[in-house]
Amino acid sequence: MLKKAYFFLLITGLVVVSTGCNNYSKILKSPDNTLKYETGVDLYENGNFKKALQFFDLLRTFYQGTEKGEKLTYYTANCYFQIKDYQLASYYFHQYQQMYPKGKHAEESAYLQAYCTYLDSPRPELDQTNTYKALQELQSFINRYPNSPKVGKATQLMDNLRKKLEIKEFKTAYLYYRMESYQAAITSFQNLLNDYPESDSKELYMYYIAKAYYDYADKSIVEKQKERFEKMVEAYNNLLFLFPKSKYLPELKPLSEKAKEHLK
Repeated sequence: MLKKAYFFLLITGLVVVSTGCNNYSKILKSPDNTLKYETGVDLYENGNFKKALQFFDLLRTFYQGTEKGEKLTYYTANCYFQIKDYQLASYYFHQYQQMYPKGKHAEESAYLQAYCTYLDSPRPELDQTNTYKALQELQSFINRYPNSPKVGKATQLMDNLRKKLEIKEFKTAYLYYRMESYQAAITSFQNLLNDYPESDSKELYMYYIAKAYYDYADKSIVEKQKERFEKMVEAYNNLLFLFPKSKYLPELKPLSEKAKEHLK
């Protein structure tokens, strides 16, 4: 008996879904744009974003420049945002700003455009084009809406993106060091210090500069050693001055003493 009841409910559900799909297909083909608009908005408000997009795509051009057109453009952007297609969401949030610069969602769209690009930023190992683009868009949002309540969040997002770029640069510098490309490693670690002067990893970067200078000098021809050992001692002293309790000093101090022996 239970199996029959379950089978009946399943068939009923399938019939309802099929009927609903047929009705939507008929409305999509209908010349009645008002009906299409109302159906699309109803789907959107009930969270059926993919189906709503089918209606919005048909109607945006027809209603362009009107109040309904503004709503459709914003709803389209938010549909893509809700289904996590951040590239298209960013595109339509940008389009909303271009078409309706004084619209009631202009500020929100500027933030969400940048936020979508932020969400589309890949992990540090990959190409960071979208990361730089997100930084630019977030800064543009802050410049345009300096009093927005979203400025604090946008600033935090920018900090996150900069940290990602810093991680990528560190991995590159460390790879140079592991490959014994010491000059490239030293330059890369120095760039990290210059680009991120407030970094929590500053001590680590200074350690690698001193370590790389020592290894570089130790493996250099005699004529080049003096200058490179001098640089190592200087790098060690810089670390000692800024981080007198650094955990790296016990390792580097003997190397610094050896470097000084070479300088006598």
